[in-house]
Amino acid sequence: MGARPEVIRVLIADDHRMVRQGLRTFLELQEGIEVVGEAADGAQCAELAAELKPDVILLDLVMPGVDGVGAMELLRDAGSTARVLVVTSFTDRRMIIPAIRAGARGYVYKDIDPSALAAAVRSVHAGHVLLEPEVAAALLDSGSSGEAGPQAPPLTAREREVLVLIAQGRSNREIARALVLAEKTVKTHVSNILMKLGVSDRTQAALWAVRHGIAPEDEERGSARRASRQL
Repeated sequence: MGARPEVIRVLIADDHRMVRQGLRTFLELQEGIEVVGEAADGAQCAELAAELKPDVILLDLVMPGVDGVGAMELLRDAGSTARVLVVTSFTDRRMIIPAIRAGARGYVYKDIDPSALAAAVRSVHAGHVLLEPEVAAALLDSGSSGEAGPQAPPLTAREREVLVLIAQGRSNREIARALVLAEKTVKTHVSNILMKLGVSDRTQAALWAVRHGIAPEDEERGSARRASRQL
Protein backbone atom coordinates (compact mmCIF):
# COMPACT_ATOMS: atom_id res chain seq x y z
CA MET A 1 0.00 0.00 0.00
CA GLY A 2 1.26 3.50 -0.83
CA ALA A 3 1.63 6.30 1.67
CA ARG A 4 -1.52 8.18 2.55
CA PRO A 5 -1.77 11.59 0.87
CA GLU A 6 -1.03 14.61 3.03
CA VAL A 7 -4.09 16.11 4.70
CA ILE A 8 -4.41 19.90 4.37
CA ARG A 9 -5.35 21.40 7.74
CA VAL A 10 -7.65 24.41 7.30
CA LEU A 11 -8.69 27.15 9.72
CA ILE A 12 -11.74 29.25 8.80
CA ALA A 13 -11.93 32.87 10.01
CA ASP A 14 -15.17 34.74 9.35
CA ASP A 15 -17.46 36.70 11.65
CA HIS A 16 -20.61 35.14 10.16
CA ARG A 17 -21.42 31.79 11.75
CA MET A 18 -23.47 30.61 8.77
CA VAL A 19 -20.56 31.29 6.42
CA ARG A 20 -18.19 29.33 8.65
CA GLN A 21 -20.61 26.43 8.90
CA GLY A 22 -21.17 26.40 5.15
CA LEU A 23 -17.47 26.37 4.41
CA ARG A 24 -16.83 23.66 6.99
CA THR A 25 -19.65 21.47 5.72
CA PHE A 26 -18.39 21.60 2.16
CA LEU A 27 -14.68 21.30 2.83
CA GLU A 28 -15.11 18.34 5.15
CA LEU A 29 -16.58 16.44 2.22
CA GLN A 30 -13.37 16.95 0.23
CA GLU A 31 -10.72 14.27 0.27
CA GLY A 32 -7.47 15.39 1.80
CA ILE A 33 -8.87 18.52 3.52
CA GLU A 34 -9.60 18.75 7.24
CA VAL A 35 -11.14 21.78 8.95
CA VAL A 36 -9.36 22.06 12.30
CA GLY A 37 -11.00 25.19 13.69
CA GLU A 38 -13.15 28.29 13.28
CA ALA A 39 -12.50 31.87 14.34
CA ALA A 40 -14.95 34.76 14.54
CA ASP A 41 -12.39 37.58 14.34
CA GLY A 42 -8.77 38.28 13.57
CA ALA A 43 -7.49 38.02 17.12
CA GLN A 44 -9.08 34.60 17.60
CA CYS A 45 -7.71 33.55 14.21
CA ALA A 46 -4.14 34.33 15.31
CA GLU A 47 -4.66 32.54 18.64
CA LEU A 48 -6.07 29.41 17.01
CA ALA A 49 -3.38 29.42 14.34
CA ALA A 50 -0.71 29.32 17.04
CA GLU A 51 -2.52 26.46 18.77
CA LEU A 52 -3.72 24.37 15.82
CA LYS A 53 -0.92 24.96 13.28
CA PRO A 54 -3.15 24.98 10.16
CA ASP A 55 -1.66 24.71 6.68
CA VAL A 56 -4.16 27.11 5.09
CA ILE A 57 -6.33 29.84 6.60
CA LEU A 58 -9.53 30.96 4.86
CA LEU A 59 -9.75 34.57 5.96
CA ASP A 60 -12.47 37.17 5.65
CA LEU A 61 -11.27 40.77 5.51
CA VAL A 62 -14.06 42.60 7.34
CA MET A 63 -14.47 41.34 10.90
CA PRO A 64 -15.10 43.13 14.22
CA GLY A 65 -12.10 44.05 16.32
CA VAL A 66 -9.03 42.79 14.50
CA ASP A 67 -9.83 42.60 10.78
CA GLY A 68 -8.29 40.36 8.15
CA VAL A 69 -5.23 42.52 7.46
CA GLY A 70 -4.66 42.88 11.20
CA ALA A 71 -4.91 39.11 11.55
CA MET A 72 -2.23 38.61 8.90
CA GLU A 73 0.04 41.03 10.73
CA LEU A 74 -0.47 39.06 13.96
CA LEU A 75 0.21 35.80 12.11
CA ARG A 76 3.41 37.21 10.62
CA ASP A 77 4.62 38.52 13.99
CA ALA A 78 3.97 35.09 15.53
CA GLY A 79 5.98 33.37 12.80
CA SER A 80 3.00 31.42 11.45
CA THR A 81 3.74 29.36 8.35
CA ALA A 82 0.06 29.04 7.37
CA ARG A 83 -0.80 30.24 3.88
CA VAL A 84 -3.68 32.71 3.81
CA LEU A 85 -6.43 32.52 1.21
CA VAL A 86 -8.67 35.59 1.45
CA VAL A 87 -12.32 34.72 0.84
CA THR A 88 -14.31 37.92 0.72
CA SER A 89 -17.13 39.77 -1.02
CA PHE A 90 -15.15 43.01 -1.35
CA THR A 91 -13.61 44.10 -4.65
CA ASP A 92 -12.49 47.58 -3.56
CA ARG A 93 -8.80 48.05 -4.39
CA ARG A 94 -8.44 49.93 -1.09
CA MET A 95 -8.97 46.55 0.56
CA ILE A 96 -7.31 44.33 -2.04
CA ILE A 97 -3.88 45.93 -2.05
CA PRO A 98 -3.32 46.02 1.76
CA ALA A 99 -4.41 42.37 1.97
CA ILE A 100 -1.92 41.23 -0.67
CA ARG A 101 0.83 43.35 0.84
CA ALA A 102 0.09 41.84 4.25
CA GLY A 103 0.91 38.40 2.88
CA ALA A 104 -2.23 36.83 1.40
CA ARG A 105 -1.31 34.03 -1.03
CA GLY A 106 -4.67 34.13 -2.77
CA TYR A 107 -7.72 36.36 -3.11
CA VAL A 108 -11.08 34.93 -4.18
CA TYR A 109 -14.68 36.02 -3.81
CA LYS A 110 -17.40 34.43 -1.71
CA ASP A 111 -19.47 33.61 -4.78
CA ILE A 112 -16.76 31.20 -5.95
CA ASP A 113 -18.00 27.78 -6.99
CA PRO A 114 -17.58 25.32 -4.07
CA SER A 115 -15.45 22.89 -6.04
CA ALA A 116 -13.29 25.81 -7.18
CA LEU A 117 -12.76 26.80 -3.56
CA ALA A 118 -11.43 23.34 -2.73
CA ALA A 119 -9.08 23.61 -5.71
CA ALA A 120 -7.96 27.02 -4.49
CA VAL A 121 -7.15 25.61 -1.04
CA ARG A 122 -5.05 22.87 -2.61
CA SER A 123 -3.33 25.29 -4.96
CA VAL A 124 -2.39 27.80 -2.25
CA HIS A 125 -1.17 24.94 -0.07
CA ALA A 126 1.04 23.81 -2.96
CA GLY A 127 2.70 27.22 -3.06
CA HIS A 128 0.79 28.95 -5.85
CA VAL A 129 -0.22 32.60 -5.79
CA LEU A 130 -3.86 32.91 -6.87
CA LEU A 131 -5.27 36.27 -7.91
CA GLU A 132 -8.62 36.92 -9.52
CA PRO A 133 -8.28 39.05 -12.70
CA GLU A 134 -9.68 42.13 -10.93
CA VAL A 135 -7.11 41.73 -8.16
CA ALA A 136 -4.22 41.44 -10.60
CA ALA A 137 -5.53 44.52 -12.43
CA ALA A 138 -5.66 46.50 -9.18
CA LEU A 139 -2.06 45.57 -8.43
CA LEU A 140 -0.94 46.51 -11.92
CA ASP A 141 -2.72 49.85 -11.63
CA SER A 142 -1.19 50.52 -8.22
CA GLY A 143 2.25 49.86 -9.64
CA SER A 144 1.76 52.15 -12.62
CA SER A 145 0.12 55.01 -10.74
CA GLY A 146 2.32 55.02 -7.66
CA GLU A 147 5.76 56.43 -7.13
CA ALA A 148 8.57 55.02 -9.17
CA GLY A 149 10.21 52.09 -7.44
CA PRO A 150 13.93 51.50 -7.02
CA GLN A 151 16.02 50.47 -9.98
CA ALA A 152 15.67 46.78 -10.74
CA PRO A 153 18.54 44.73 -9.33
CA PRO A 154 20.81 42.95 -11.83
CA LEU A 155 18.87 39.74 -12.31
CA THR A 156 20.34 37.26 -14.75
CA ALA A 157 18.33 36.26 -17.80
CA ARG A 158 17.52 32.91 -16.16
CA GLU A 159 16.45 34.61 -12.93
CA ARG A 160 14.10 36.86 -14.89
CA GLU A 161 12.57 33.77 -16.53
CA VAL A 162 12.07 32.19 -13.12
CA LEU A 163 10.60 35.41 -11.72
CA VAL A 164 8.04 35.62 -14.54
CA LEU A 165 6.91 32.08 -13.71
CA ILE A 166 6.77 32.89 -10.00
CA ALA A 167 4.52 35.84 -10.87
CA GLN A 168 2.26 33.39 -12.72
CA GLY A 169 1.90 31.33 -9.55
CA ARG A 170 4.04 28.39 -10.65
CA SER A 171 5.55 26.03 -8.08
CA ASN A 172 9.25 25.11 -8.11
CA ARG A 173 8.40 21.78 -9.69
CA GLU A 174 6.40 23.44 -12.46
CA ILE A 175 9.16 25.97 -13.09
CA ALA A 176 11.71 23.18 -13.29
CA ARG A 177 9.55 21.36 -15.82
CA ALA A 178 8.93 24.50 -17.89
CA LEU A 179 12.60 25.52 -18.03
CA VAL A 180 14.03 21.98 -18.15
CA LEU A 181 15.98 22.46 -14.93
CA ALA A 182 16.53 20.42 -11.80
CA GLU A 183 14.17 21.43 -9.00
CA LYS A 184 17.21 22.02 -6.77
CA THR A 185 18.52 24.50 -9.34
CA VAL A 186 15.18 26.32 -9.35
CA LYS A 187 15.28 26.59 -5.55
CA THR A 188 18.70 28.21 -5.82
CA HIS A 189 17.42 30.70 -8.41
CA VAL A 190 14.41 31.53 -6.22
CA SER A 191 16.66 32.13 -3.19
CA ASN A 192 18.88 34.43 -5.25
CA ILE A 193 15.87 36.32 -6.58
CA LEU A 194 14.45 36.89 -3.10
CA MET A 195 17.84 38.12 -1.88
CA LYS A 196 18.34 40.49 -4.83
CA LEU A 197 14.83 41.92 -4.58
CA GLY A 198 15.06 42.28 -0.81
CA VAL A 199 11.80 40.40 -0.24
CA SER A 200 11.03 37.55 2.11
CA ASP A 201 8.77 35.25 0.12
CA ARG A 202 7.42 34.28 -3.30
CA THR A 203 4.27 36.37 -2.93
CA GLN A 204 6.28 39.55 -2.48
CA ALA A 205 8.52 38.57 -5.39
CA ALA A 206 5.45 38.06 -7.59
CA LEU A 207 4.11 41.47 -6.60
CA TRP A 208 7.49 43.05 -7.32
CA ALA A 209 7.45 41.52 -10.79
CA VAL A 210 3.96 42.90 -11.45
CA ARG A 211 4.78 46.38 -10.20
CA HIS A 212 8.04 46.63 -12.09
CA GLY A 213 6.89 45.21 -15.41
CA ILE A 214 9.04 42.07 -15.39
CA ALA A 215 6.09 40.30 -17.02
CA PRO A 216 4.32 42.25 -19.80
CA GLU A 217 1.00 43.65 -18.62
CA ASP A 218 -1.07 41.70 -21.15
CA GLU A 219 0.72 38.48 -20.23
CA GLU A 220 0.22 39.11 -16.53
CA ARG A 221 -3.50 39.76 -16.96
CA GLY A 222 -3.77 36.61 -19.05
CA SER A 223 -1.95 34.63 -16.37
CA ALA A 224 -4.37 35.90 -13.77
CA ARG A 225 -7.30 34.82 -15.91
CA ARG A 226 -5.77 31.36 -16.34
CA ALA A 227 -5.21 31.09 -12.60
CA SER A 228 -8.82 32.08 -12.02
CA ARG A 229 -10.03 29.39 -14.42
CA GLN A 230 -7.86 26.81 -12.67
CA LEU A 231 -9.81 27.50 -9.49
